[in-house]
Amino acid sequence: MRVVLKGIHRVKRKLANGEMKVHFYAWRGGPAIQAKPGTPEFVREYHDAHASLRQPRAGTFMTIIAQYKAAPEFIGLAASTRRAYLAYIKLIEDEFGDLPVAALADRRVRGEFKKWRDSFAETPRKADYAWTTLARVMSFAKDRGIIATNPCERGGRLYVADRKDKIWTEEDIAAVLAVASSEIQLALVLALWSGQRQGDLLRLPWSAYESPYLRLRQSKGGRRVAMPAGAPLRALLDATSRRGPLILTNTLGRPWTSDGFRTSWAKACERAGIDGLTFHDLRGTAVVRLAIAGASVPQIAAVTGHSLKDVEAILDAHYLGRDIQLAEAAVLKLEARTKL
Repeated sequence: MRVVLKGIHRVKRKLANGEMKVHFYAWRGGPAIQAKPGTPEFVREYHDAHASLRQPRAGTFMTIIAQYKAAPEFIGLAASTRRAYLAYIKLIEDEFGDLPVAALADRRVRGEFKKWRDSFAETPRKADYAWTTLARVMSFAKDRGIIATNPCERGGRLYVADRKDKIWTEEDIAAVLAVASSEIQLALVLALWSGQRQGDLLRLPWSAYESPYLRLRQSKGGRRVAMPAGAPLRALLDATSRRGPLILTNTLGRPWTSDGFRTSWAKACERAGIDGLTFHDLRGTAVVRLAIAGASVPQIAAVTGHSLKDVEAILDAHYLGRDIQLAEAAVLKLEARTKL
């Protein structure tokens, strides 16, 4: 039986007598395998080398990282979240993997962690994600009694998002609808009338729609939302062929991957001449549209699934007072009630 060993690195070298010899390594840059290829000893050396690679040195920060990656706190995350975390965990391993666990009790280690975070200052979002990942691993270690305090608590952020002017206008919406595929059009209208996150919409099954209602459970926080679908959304849903269990599918009738959807969405926005607006901005836009229509904060929260506090924060800190339509609606209401 032939055993396939992945990652074997071969290097040809010319000996002093002119003979060519092939040297084998467990991986590029890894330890040499001395046994003859094709023998059980060769396979054993290969596996021993990889086993030693996976075993972190005792007493180092790498042991905490290994425990975290094997824990339910990590395994239970969504696949896309795990992939994102692993990219930053790799950065942490490269920088601090050999750090002794005992050093985590030294108050100066926070300064070293901050210095590392700040090395990504030119890309603030990357810096914040790296810090958040490190803080999460430390929180796990504290919860498991491995360390007494989390040196990454209250680290602050370098990236400050400013979405004050990031509202989809009627002209923006019409521009995308004019050039987008029917699949992207459905996603846009669904987001606009439901105010839900992209991930929840991409996973929304047809069983969640029983005209005139949409029912779903939000992945973030687990809140259950039930809302009447607006007439334009109902008309579009009723006219859409059900090509699978999910409402939103790609042009092949298959479920969207998050990357595939982002790519298709970006292309539609580019063709429509939309710049500086994201799909997530449709969530805030839905809140503003409901407010302009005269919906109260509790009514908006019932539709979008935001908390009352979050709806108020969106309208107050980001949009209220900056959208002339809100001011116009308020004045029209006042005019209808008084002549003075």
